[in-house]
Amino acid sequence: MLAVLLANSGGAWDNAKKKIEAGLLGGKGSDAHMAGIIGDTVGDPFKDTAGPALNPLIKVMNLVGVLVAGLIVTKIPIVVRVAVIVLMLVLLTGAILFSKRSTLLDIALDEDPVSGNASTTRGGKIRVSRPEV
Repeated sequence: MLAVLLANSGGAWDNAKKKIEAGLLGGKGSDAHMAGIIGDTVGDPFKDTAGPALNPLIKVMNLVGVLVAGLIVTKIPIVVRVAVIVLMLVLLTGAILFSKRSTLLDIALDEDPVSGNASTTRGGKIRVSRPEV
């Protein structure tokens, strides 16, 4: 998701600068042009790093989709097709749950996500707190 956001926002900043240079919002030399140059400076690394990273992702997703679709659509008994679909749904659910878990450090310290301070609720451990910034 972040790679898609970065690639799209980098392209948007680049296109905005080109539009301003074409005469929109005052053209070259205006405050909008200065802002467009800054935006393009930020957007170029976004496009250059996130864009190429999306290509292998898209190819792998397409390949997996084609292989699974071919497996499901062929003349396999309906029981096997349903089992494959259920297995894929279980794997998808497991991946989502795995991505939503808390980090081990947060669990070990019983850390408060808002303040960042750890409490002593588990066995009277030493209270650990982060310095205020």
